[in-house]
Formats: sequence, structure tokens, C-alpha cells
Amino acid sequence: MQPIINHFTDNDAYTFSCQYYVLQTYPRAEVEYTFFDRNHTSYPEGFADKVKEQINLMKNVRITEEEIAFMQQRMYYLPQWYFTFLRGYKFNPDEVHIQQAPDGQLAISIRGKWYSTIMWEMPVLSIISELMHQHRGDLERYDAALECERATDKAKQILRGGLVLGDMGTRRRLSFHHHDNVIRALKATAEAGGENVDGVFVPWKGRIVGTSNVYLAMKYELVPMGTMSHQIIEFEENVSGIFECNFNVMRKFSNVYDGDNGIYLYDCFGDKVFFNNLSKRMALMFVGLRVDSGVEEEQTEKIIEKYKQLGINPATKQVIYSNGLNIERALEIHRFVDGRVQDSYGMGTFLTCDVVGCQPMNIVVKLTKCRITEKREWHDCVKLSCDKGKTLGNPEKCAYLLKQIG
Repeated sequence: MQPIINHFTDNDAYTFSCQYYVLQTYPRAEVEYTFFDRNHTSYPEGFADKVKEQINLMKNVRITEEEIAFMQQRMYYLPQWYFTFLRGYKFNPDEVHIQQAPDGQLAISIRGKWYSTIMWEMPVLSIISELMHQHRGDLERYDAALECERATDKAKQILRGGLVLGDMGTRRRLSFHHHDNVIRALKATAEAGGENVDGVFVPWKGRIVGTSNVYLAMKYELVPMGTMSHQIIEFEENVSGIFECNFNVMRKFSNVYDGDNGIYLYDCFGDKVFFNNLSKRMALMFVGLRVDSGVEEEQTEKIIEKYKQLGINPATKQVIYSNGLNIERALEIHRFVDGRVQDSYGMGTFLTCDVVGCQPMNIVVKLTKCRITEKREWHDCVKLSCDKGKTLGNPEKCAYLLKQIG
């Protein structure tokens, strides 16, 4: 079997940002991640064995000096000693436990030291996604010329519409090959600078700013995008409690990065808890927020109102929208925002798995248990979100926290 993951940095930038944060704040922490398939897919017989084989191949994937040099240049907020750590890092397949039920559903957990297991989220998801598309025949039917043309058309719509956009499609892509084709098409289209309309050159209104995939950012000389994920807030809830966890993560994150890397993902326990806990100091410290759930128009108004309450001009702050977007929806939000904040957009599955005749996966890996050190007791980690469909974790704890929030 050919390995699906061949490059150490074929992973999202936030994985590395969060790993360094963990090393600095909770180096002894232990965690458990759980795989969730929101479509309850029945996988073919023997599928778990194929996933295990790919996971075992990961022990041979090591970071290269070329990758380190790129990260040192473009992910400047990471210190030199961290790259020494990455040189010594090895994927440990024993951390990943995979079973398949008689009905075909997968049960996957990842357990071990947090700083080590944190690296598995993207590889596990992209391996499962590509293997399933291979099983369905999607890779055999794949028409590279057609899909590159479609990616170019999407890029033109994005750039004509004035969107500032980055790719966030590693986890549920059709394949690495298609992901590569999409990024190449996006960059080439953006570099054209505009298009000829009736003999007149019309410059693009929008920009393609980067990709969350560090390897593809290196290959195409783009910005590796991404700061943090929900897991560090899920963990902190067990340390600080639901009403203080966002403030304490903002404080710790800004201390670790000295004010850099300042986009905060705020919806882990819903917007009410976050906005009640957002101080002016932290609102000034972080350059902006990421909207990953809820109705974007409603969230935008809440963000603008909160900044105004704090005496901050909302037009000086960035807001990144990333909740399952397509181009039409992103353009709707862009028109609604109308310059009141500095809006930009992260698109994932719509870019990397919107392929003719193909049905994308709906899979995630989430933090579900943690303990601060190996000597402490285990606690459940949950995510509530602003969308009921994105609430994950122990149902009893979710209900308890929702009752606390009111």
C-alpha cells in the first residue's frame, strides 16, 4: 500500500501552533481524542485494517530541513528550540486505537501525552477520507483537467467578488493530489492579477491569502494560515471552569505568543459565555475573531456591538468566517458585513472535495478526555458550539454545562 501522508507538514498550521502552546502550558497533560462520523457511515469490511496500515506507515514520516526552514521564515512566532523538538518528533502508531463494529462503523481513539497525540487529528481524517473515496471509485473517476478548470472558475468568482480567502480543506479532502491541484489553481488565478472583460483588463477585487496546509503553503509560497483549535478551550474548561476558560486561554495564548498569532476561535462554549468574559485588554491584544458556528449575520452584529461596548472601532478588527462555506454564502456574508469589520473567509470541503460525482465525508476528531498530569484524574472534554449539530462529547456533561449557562 502506498502511503497517503508523505510529508510531515501535510498538516494544518494550527496543529503546530497548538502543540507549542501545549508544550509551554501543559507539558505533562494527557488526553484522549475520539473520531466522530456525523453521517454514521457504514464503512466496508476490512476498512479499519487499511486505516491501521496507513497509520503504521506514519512512523516513517519525519520533518525535513526544507520544511523547518520554511516554518522558521513564515511561522516566525515559533521559537528556535521548538524546531529542535520537531526534528526529534516521531509519530507513534501505538497512540491510535482503531476498531470496526459489525455494522461497519469505525471506533477510533487517540490517547497519550497531549503534546504528542495532538499531531494525529489531520492525518487520521485525511487518511480516512482518501481511503473512502478510493473505495467508492472517486479517485479512479477523477478528471484532473476538469477539476482544475472548476477550481480556476471558483478562484475567479472569489476574486471578482472581493473576497479575502484561504484554504482550510485538509481534513476532508478528496485526496492529496486534488488538494494540490486546487491550491495550484487558486494561486495561478490570483497571480494573473485580474481578467480581460470586453478588451479591458479588470483587476481582481479579492485576494487568495494562503492555506492552512503547511506543506502546500511551502510548495506554492503561500501563507500558512491558522492559530488555534477548540481543544485548548475544551481542556481549559476543566482547569478554569466554563465562565473563565476563554479569558484564561486568551491570557495564556497571548503570553505564549507575545501578542502574535492573534485570531481567537470563540465559540467552543457558545457566544454568550465568550462575550460576557471578553475584556478590553484581550480584545485589544487579539487582532480578531473566527466565526465557526451560528448564523454569521447574527454573530457579526454581536461582535460589532461587543467591540463598540469596549470602546474599540470594529473596523480595525479582523473577523474570519469558516463555518462550512461555499462561494455564494461567503459573498452574502461579505455584502452584509459591508466593511464594518475586516472580513476574510476560510473554505474547506467546498474547495477540496467538491468534485463531480463525489459525496464528501462529514468526519471530525475531537478532544474528549484530559488530565493535567499523569497523576491526576481524567475529566470529560466537550464542545457546545453555537450549532446544535456541532455539540460533541459526554451528553450528561453537555447538559450540565448548558444548564449552568442558562
